[in-house]
Amino acid sequence: METAVGTTTATTGQRTPRGRSGPGHARTAPWHWAVALAGCGAVVGAALAASPATGTPVPAHETPKALAATAAPDPARAQLPLDCGPFPVKTTLAVPARLGDGHPGTVVTAHCATETGTPPDAVFLLGFGPGERPEVVATLLAERENLTVSRIAVRSDGVITGHAQGYSSEDVPRFRPDISVDLTWTHRGGGWERSQTAAPVSAV
Repeated sequence: METAVGTTTATTGQRTPRGRSGPGHARTAPWHWAVALAGCGAVVGAALAASPATGTPVPAHETPKALAATAAPDPARAQLPLDCGPFPVKTTLAVPARLGDGHPGTVVTAHCATETGTPPDAVFLLGFGPGERPEVVATLLAERENLTVSRIAVRSDGVITGHAQGYSSEDVPRFRPDISVDLTWTHRGGGWERSQTAAPVSAV
């Protein structure tokens, strides 16, 4: 069994200073979220390590390991690509780790901090950009998939894992999700390949 080098299951976190809180329903246009569950095997783009001499991708070879939060990209300083309108972006989970390419990264989940409803989460991989400023290098899960992420971890083999729950339609009560999945993201071919399996549904 692979061991986890970083795991987060907390449900509260810090906010990035985008917008202001205000009245409104969490599921109304133009910040509504379509009910969708993407199929297995989705590949999302990610930044590549490159050879200084040739500019060609260098295969990942270092063993992932946990990092102190101070040594990894800070989600509070990153501009997360969420369209929240008048509401702020709220970081809910963050796992800092040195991934297999040897670079420090932070896997972060976030959603729009609306005052009502159950806003869905997005999952991003952060890296350091110019001037050591944190930036998004991959979107692992989009908010349009209407999932709430309760756990994120980075295993010692570099695979990112998570658990999420969601709703099959707008008619499903927000306190009783009827979709539950275990997620994995594996780095392959310059991107992150996602797979998922059904999991038991639990009350939230």
